[in-house]
Amino acid sequence: MPKSAYWCILFQLNLLILLSCQYTEDHGGLTHLVVHNKTGEVYLGAVNWIYKLSGNLTKLRSHVTGPVTDNPRCYPPPGVQSCPHELVQTSNVNKLLLLDAAHNRLIACGSTSQGICQFLRLDDLFKLGEPHHRKEHYLSSVAEAGTMSGVVIPPDIFGGGGKLFVGTPIDGKSEYFPTLSSRKLMSNEENADMFSFVYQDEFVSSQLKIPSDTLSKFPAFDIYYIYGFNSEQFVYYLTLQLDTQLTSPDASSEQFFTSKIVRLCVDDPKFYSYVEFPIGCTKDGVEYRLVQDAYLARPGTRLARSLGIREHEEVLFTVFAQGQKNRAKPPKESALCLFTMRQIKEKIKERIQSCYKGEGKLSLPWLLNKELACINSVSIDLGPKFHICSSLAKCLALFSSHYVNFTKTCDK
Repeated sequence: MPKSAYWCILFQLNLLILLSCQYTEDHGGLTHLVVHNKTGEVYLGAVNWIYKLSGNLTKLRSHVTGPVTDNPRCYPPPGVQSCPHELVQTSNVNKLLLLDAAHNRLIACGSTSQGICQFLRLDDLFKLGEPHHRKEHYLSSVAEAGTMSGVVIPPDIFGGGGKLFVGTPIDGKSEYFPTLSSRKLMSNEENADMFSFVYQDEFVSSQLKIPSDTLSKFPAFDIYYIYGFNSEQFVYYLTLQLDTQLTSPDASSEQFFTSKIVRLCVDDPKFYSYVEFPIGCTKDGVEYRLVQDAYLARPGTRLARSLGIREHEEVLFTVFAQGQKNRAKPPKESALCLFTMRQIKEKIKERIQSCYKGEGKLSLPWLLNKELACINSVSIDLGPKFHICSSLAKCLALFSSHYVNFTKTCDK
């Protein structure tokens, strides 16, 4: 592995260790870290707290988010009926911390009250709003940190207003929460349309739900969103989910998990462009399939040269744990794997084009509950001008059965 990659990782590890020593002991564990690209200021999400630090890690501001009076069995919205369960003081775990630079605010979503979010002013962490009057204001009921991910799309970059793409586990509550959705980001925090779906009619909306049939067959099935990012006209997620093809429906059987890379088009409000396929890497014949974390960045001169790419190209740095078992307590053996976005996009494009040629299957077992053969679509131009986003609007979903494996850029 090139030394520049090690230095980058060591710097981030040292930063996390330093911050953990300063803020973990008194106020609970840290869950998220966000750096403002222009100011260099650091924002931290923690249990019951949000912090703002200077570029040299001096604490500038803090904002209390908990404990709050809550009960995880109380469901939204509270204005419809009062909760019959006893309310107790509950710690609020920060599960989502995102910069909305276009509106000079921070989006901080917690684990209490079924995942409501606060909007905090970047300058002083003043609370601008906390939408909680509609069902759409509640994003996730799962308290586990590191399993929910969001991507902010600023207004007018791809047309229209700002958007928030949210991926979250649902803990079996598909009637309340979609696993993946696209929400409106309004400039006014108290606007009634805040967090409403980008598109919704009687039959289709900007969301994906885990079908009840899947949960009936595999009650433990869920999708954990480890990392999300925007690249060109796409939103990507790295996820962990139960491998329903390797795991028996028997509740007592051993569970296997698989890592997926998920992609959809930013300007696709109906989610017809949704595509996912397995991702992982191997080293010396050992498979690393449990994604733990990731970061999208551009390489330095030496790393770019060693990878045979240009310095401006995007690289996805990804950490995987060994094997496919023990999601909650993964093995200590891990690998850092590098994927260029150019390679990832080419793999996806090749798979989509081959499916339109009638090759392979639409293998989305958790969503479709079965495998469907790809159909030859003679009406679609698969030549050099093939446009993935517009073409995919003619198909429900596509899935790649190709296991991504770039062994040259993987190391322990």
